[in-house]
Amino acid sequence: MVNYKDLGLVNTREMFKKAVTGGYAIPAFNFNTMEQMQAIVQAAVETKSPVIMQVSKGARNYANATILRYMAEGAVAYAKELGCPNPEIVLHLDHGDSFELCKDCIDMGFSSVMIDGSSLPYEENVALTKKVVDYAHQFDVTVEAELGVLAGVEDEVAAAESHYTKPEEVIDFATRTGCDSLAISIGTSHGAHKFTPEQCTLVNGVLVPPPLAFDVLAEIEKKLPGFPIVLHGSSSVPMEEVETINKYGGHLEAAIGIPEEQLRKAAKSAVCKINIDAEHPGDFDPRQYLKPARENMKKMYIHKIVNVLGSDGKLG
Repeated sequence: MVNYKDLGLVNTREMFKKAVTGGYAIPAFNFNTMEQMQAIVQAAVETKSPVIMQVSKGARNYANATILRYMAEGAVAYAKELGCPNPEIVLHLDHGDSFELCKDCIDMGFSSVMIDGSSLPYEENVALTKKVVDYAHQFDVTVEAELGVLAGVEDEVAAAESHYTKPEEVIDFATRTGCDSLAISIGTSHGAHKFTPEQCTLVNGVLVPPPLAFDVLAEIEKKLPGFPIVLHGSSSVPMEEVETINKYGGHLEAAIGIPEEQLRKAAKSAVCKINIDAEHPGDFDPRQYLKPARENMKKMYIHKIVNVLGSDGKLG
């Protein structure tokens, strides 16, 4: 059993409380490689932002659970080395699909886990989430749950169409499960190809996706005032990145993401965590592309922290 506190990590409880009160959101960046982790830490330190480093089930299997534990501990030490004496870094499991997976992550030093029972019938989602919460809270690990279904594909998570979270269910769900934060569905979606051109409206030559359901978000906030809300599937795909990927042999057509102005609006509400993922083109020598890719990722992370989520300058 490895306690996250021994690795220098923090959980999300106080982090989210400050974010909700302060009207900003915490960046949650998925990572698969050392270079991504370095870029995340560099961006967080340079902007003085708290940060959530998160891995999916597939990414954890790829990296190895033991290596991840030491990477997390190393991330904290690296942040201090870069000049941040008191970094606030969370190691979070993204889209855990079973109690066993969540338990194993907790036992290996994760400070936060997500149990995603959103595809299950309501009562089964409640029961599974509560089981994870009961175990996690013994070790002061925070738990994110999900209510509502996001469309799209991310790692092993896939759904053909989205189902908005029902505001009338959130009080019962949060009360019975004891979850610390709640991921909701209001129109975001997983993956790079979030919307097809047919789903969008052409405005001044630019394809604009349908707006997020802020009315649903407002109703949820009324039901659960001050409760931490999470948005998944919120990566905006910069068109210059799409052009670069395609220039070097990739094929990422019509990658239409969530407009950043909508994410900024969400970040000023009870939405206190926004998930962001990134993709970059490749080359045959890892040293030729990983170093510039790391710099490119860092620039994107800094942009999201400063210009979208507003979590910069929040560390003492």
